[in-house]
Amino acid sequence: MRLNKYIAMCGCASRRGADELIEAGRVKVNGETVTLLGFEVRVRDKVSVDGKNLHPPKHFDYYKFYKPSGYITTANDEKGRKTIYDLIPKELHHLKPVGRLDKDSSGLIILTNDGELIQKLTHPSVKIPKIYRVTAEGKVELKHLEEFAKGIKIEGKTAYCDSQILEQTNKETLLEITLYQGLNRQIRKMFDYFGFAVVHLKRIRHATIDTEGLKKGQVKLLKGKQVKELMRYLDKCST
Repeated sequence: MRLNKYIAMCGCASRRGADELIEAGRVKVNGETVTLLGFEVRVRDKVSVDGKNLHPPKHFDYYKFYKPSGYITTANDEKGRKTIYDLIPKELHHLKPVGRLDKDSSGLIILTNDGELIQKLTHPSVKIPKIYRVTAEGKVELKHLEEFAKGIKIEGKTAYCDSQILEQTNKETLLEITLYQGLNRQIRKMFDYFGFAVVHLKRIRHATIDTEGLKKGQVKLLKGKQVKELMRYLDKCST
């Protein structure tokens, strides 16, 4: 198995992140620093990152979590802010979030210790849809949705999304937004580009997993059928 895949499987980093760790000389195999990206790991090899030994999970766990607004998506925060792990049971603290939601956003976060799944769901080369309900101040028009679809320049990168208006008043517009990218605070920045402030932002679906049956702050185990459906979907998207 390639070294970067092994590191990702252990949940230490994505494959891209693992490559960066390897190139930086932070990875050792059997006590020796390895900087070769194509290095192959054997069954009995001992791998460490920054001196910490890595161990592949004996089994994988898959959960979905409804993040309320006001919490950040991280395990620890230097500023002492509330994190999602303040709400997640301690016995599940070994799980990692798939992607992030900013402090002011709410909705679905998949939690797992399956590094390969995290890689498939977040790698930019695989366009996995994430669906959001967004409430914006003002009247968003069709011309704005067309610009969203074509793509707009944000901080030197082209950001795009699919969008449709669900409800509208003179003061606010409720939309459904589908993202295939994962740029930092992408939706808020895209609306801000046209002068619209985002009032509420909630992720309702990621790939085949949604918030159905979840209350805010609740964690729920994904059933075997749901996990298999997700895996089949990801395999289809990768081909």
